[in-house]
Amino acid sequence: MRRLAIPRLVLLAVALPALHGCELLQGDEQALPAPLASVYEPPIVSDRFLLSAPGRRVVGELQRIEAREYDTFVDIARAYNLGFDELVQANPDVDPWLPGAGTSVMLPTQFIIPDVPQEGIVINVAAKRLFYFPGPAAEGEPPVVVTYPIGIGREGAATPTGRTTVTGKGRDPVWFPTASIRREYAADGNPLPRQVPPGPDNPLGRYVLILGMPSYLIHGTNRPAGVGMRVSHGCVRLFPENIEQLYAVAPVGVSVTIVNEPWLAAWHQSRLLLEAHPPLVDDDRDWPAQLDALLVGSLPPDVAPDAIDRALAAQVAAAANGVPLAVSAGSPGPLAAFAQSRRVNNLVEPWVAPVAVSVAD
Repeated sequence: MRRLAIPRLVLLAVALPALHGCELLQGDEQALPAPLASVYEPPIVSDRFLLSAPGRRVVGELQRIEAREYDTFVDIARAYNLGFDELVQANPDVDPWLPGAGTSVMLPTQFIIPDVPQEGIVINVAAKRLFYFPGPAAEGEPPVVVTYPIGIGREGAATPTGRTTVTGKGRDPVWFPTASIRREYAADGNPLPRQVPPGPDNPLGRYVLILGMPSYLIHGTNRPAGVGMRVSHGCVRLFPENIEQLYAVAPVGVSVTIVNEPWLAAWHQSRLLLEAHPPLVDDDRDWPAQLDALLVGSLPPDVAPDAIDRALAAQVAAAANGVPLAVSAGSPGPLAAFAQSRRVNNLVEPWVAPVAVSVAD
């Protein structure tokens, strides 16, 4: 199971350099803010789900937490295996840098898997999310899917779509920036060497999966805050802990399918769900014109098209909150879905105020 909680930065104003921060805090643990436990449920693990039926495309469930005073979306995203943009889309009226104590923050931890073969690695660049299907489970056990948030290519350097394979794997890679990247960095006053050795300054992180698409990789990062955004030169970035897990289990030769599907629909528990993300700015397809065909094509054969609440579907598509919401006739609407989501514990490590230590001469 992945570790959900992550350490927060503790600032110390200390006059004795020989003392360590942990030593200073050991005797003052009662000063830490009390966790929001007991009144809320434990959160679901949001990176590994059972596929209880072949071809099942909806996994997870919506959750929400109560933010503390100094929580940010960067902290919350890392703690719950989410991307920054996913949180922003799901919480459009919340300040991502200072939500504020007591603010309810929706965790978009329910996902619609793209409608492609469930094998190998599947990446949806529009949702900024990767799905990995490990293959047949042990006899009598249902298959699973593992999912991670990703950073993708920025505008002008989009991550390509299509099918390929993992052709190689590497640990502690050396980064050879292209000539165009070196020019870009030099123009910003930050010239790069022709090669960057392994270490904290290497943007590839510690693990890479080499794709059959020349010059494109799935890799870690030395800047985890950028996971879930359009920040790369076309490669796919994962949190360091996630790429380490994927590197360990994804073999050379595994298939990789990369799609760009901002709107996904699936029939789930007798309801039609629509998950809408904002189309990427360089996606010039007319998505509103395709909405009805997408919805009708997602209905079971025995369900008539008039089962769709088209006005509600248009509302969900326009809002683009990135969470699966029911758009069947008679569905209660997004606000009700959010209100019915699980209230779970806040696992972000509490912020600790700076400690000043005065020492007599």
